[in-house]
This record gives sequence, structure tokens and C-alpha cells, in this order.
Amino acid sequence: MASLLHLSAASPFVSQKEHRLSPRHAAVSCNAVEPLKFGNGIPLLSSSSSYGVAEHQQSSFPSFLASNSHFDHDTRLRIFSGTANPALSQEIACYMGLELGKIKIKRFADGEIYVQLQESVRGCDVFLVQPTCPPANENLMELLIMIDACRRASAKNITAVIPYFGYARADRKTQGRESIAAKLVANLITEAGANRVLACDLHSGQSMGYFDIPVDHVYGQPVILDYLASKTICSDELVVVSPDVGGVARARAFAKKLSDAPLAIVDKRRHGHNVAEVMNLIGDVKGKVAVMVDDMIDTAGTISKGAALLHQEGAREVYACSTHAVFSPPAIERLSSGLFQEVIITNTIPVSEQNYFPQLTVLSVANLLGETIWRVHDDCSGAMEPYSSLGID
Repeated sequence: MASLLHLSAASPFVSQKEHRLSPRHAAVSCNAVEPLKFGNGIPLLSSSSSYGVAEHQQSSFPSFLASNSHFDHDTRLRIFSGTANPALSQEIACYMGLELGKIKIKRFADGEIYVQLQESVRGCDVFLVQPTCPPANENLMELLIMIDACRRASAKNITAVIPYFGYARADRKTQGRESIAAKLVANLITEAGANRVLACDLHSGQSMGYFDIPVDHVYGQPVILDYLASKTICSDELVVVSPDVGGVARARAFAKKLSDAPLAIVDKRRHGHNVAEVMNLIGDVKGKVAVMVDDMIDTAGTISKGAALLHQEGAREVYACSTHAVFSPPAIERLSSGLFQEVIITNTIPVSEQNYFPQLTVLSVANLLGETIWRVHDDCSGAMEPYSSLGID
């Protein structure tokens, strides 16, 4: 009898060790229950949730992060949210047992951005939560002005928490006379006054080297792995698929955690930006459940053409897993066309209501980021058990 899908023994998700709570933990409950599951394209909102977080029977958090315990208020720690993803910021604050800092952000008639902190941050450790998701330039500029406001208010340390780093794909020159925008944005954030960056699933690891300040790189992979492990998929029926050659390392690490599943690779040729053409499949997927893994889904051209090829090669079911859901048109049409059994993403980027569809599952990275913020604030490493899977570099 084939065994059910499980995480490797090295993973802390199956560890029997108790989560050792620090003195800052206190018994205050939080009403956030994840993942956000959408039924028939409609978010299942909880009437008891104070910020509209959907409820679902499955927990999206690894067991050691799923505690409803909160921490004693730390007067030297401040968390402020930009306008890009306030729901995620509120979830992070909820996990940490803190209130979001009061901040005033508005647009003038000509589009200029105004930021004013509504409370003192003098001598404080400040964390600014702001993904640079679409509209990327607006959100990036807002982040820069927030950093500047904190610096001029005499904050001791300023950490830019960027769940999605928007310009990470422009990380090298592939043709002559191209810019390397990822390096430019890194310079802007540094010069604005940030002392540290906390990012989630950068498009490529080399982007960390563009910053002249410390970068804590957190992976959303543990949240997705924990969710997949809760499904009754036989381990000998599973194959992890990389949608392109560049994602092989990511897919291999993912497969190792899922019962050391076999790996398949979609070979494609790209003729232009956001245009992909599938050429061939390396590996066997016939009769198997294929799990496609990527760091982001933009127009869904790469992953949808890859899924079509997998079905053509005999795959029984295809799952799409991605940390960042950019969802530029026509992504929703492609993802909801019936190619995928389920599309699993995280909430690093907010999903607008018109982009919900029945196969979509949204998992929260709030606990992951919240714990990382505590560890950065306390000057702790992310390498100790059971937090090694946090992937804090």
C-alpha cells in the first residue's frame, strides 16, 4: 500500500519537539483562521473577523506557527502599514499581539504622496510593511517616503518589510543597453534611510547582493508545503514540476520536502516579455499528480502552457503553487480554464475580489513574517530548531 504524502523527517512540521515559547508570549486569542478558501469565486468571510480574513477548516500555518498566543506589548517595537496590503499588515500585528502604528498617508490632487507618522518613533525599532506590488511605482514611492518619515522622526532602526519585491525580475542584463532595475531600487531603499530589508521569495537570490544593508530572505515554501502535506495524495503518485529551467533549484528543494518526490522540467523558449512557448517535457508525469512550483504568477502564460503540456503527457491532476500572485490580465482566464485542480498562492500580494475563482486557495504568510520580525527585533538567528524551515538567511 502506497504511503500518503508526507514531509521529510528533517522538516519541523513533523517534529515532536515542543515549541518553546519566549517570555513575551501571553494568552490572547486571535480570530484569524487560514488559508483563505474561496468557494464558487466568493470569499468566505467571517462575521467575527475584525479585518475580513476568510475562514477555512484547514490551517495554513505550520504547527509551530499556528499558536493563537500573543506577546506582551514591546514599547520599542513599532509596525506601520502602507496602503499596498493593509490586511496582511493587520494579520502580522495580530500574530505579534501589537497594534499597527498610526500613520497618515494621502495623495494630493496631482498624485504626490504625503506621509505623516501619528505617534513618536524616537529610539524605536520600526518595521514598515509594504509590498511593491501593482501599481509598483506608486507603492515603491510610498515605501520610500515612509522610510524617510521614520528617519526624520529619529527612529533607531528602520526595516523595510517587502513581502513582494516588484523589480526583482530585472536583476541582470540579458540584452545590450538594458537597465538593472533591481539594483536601482535597492539603492533607492538604502539611500532613503532603511537599515535592513525583510523580503519574501525574491525572484533570484542574487538580488540580496544588490543591497548594501542586511537582507533577511524568508521563503513562503513552508506554508505551501504544510498545506500540501495535509492532502491525501499518495507519495508514489506525486511529481514536482518546474515550469522552466530557471526554477529547477526551487522545484528540487520543494520536491525533497515532499517525500523526496521525483522531478520534471518544462523546457520552454521565450520570445519576449510575458510571452512563453512550451517546447518539451523532461521527466515522466503519466498517471501522476503534478505540482507546478514557481515564485510568482504574472500573466500565467508560462504555467498554463506548462499545465497543458502536462495533461497532454498524461498527468492525472495538475496543481499550481506560487508565493506571489501578481495576476496581470489575462491570468484569471488562463488559471480558471480547467487546467488546474487547484491554484495555491499566498497573500504577499492582495487578491482583488474580481480575481477570485473556484480553484483558488490563498494561504497566509502573516505568522511567518511576524515570527521573523520578532527574531530580527530580538537579534535572534532563524537557523535554530524548530524555525530552521523559516528560511531566514
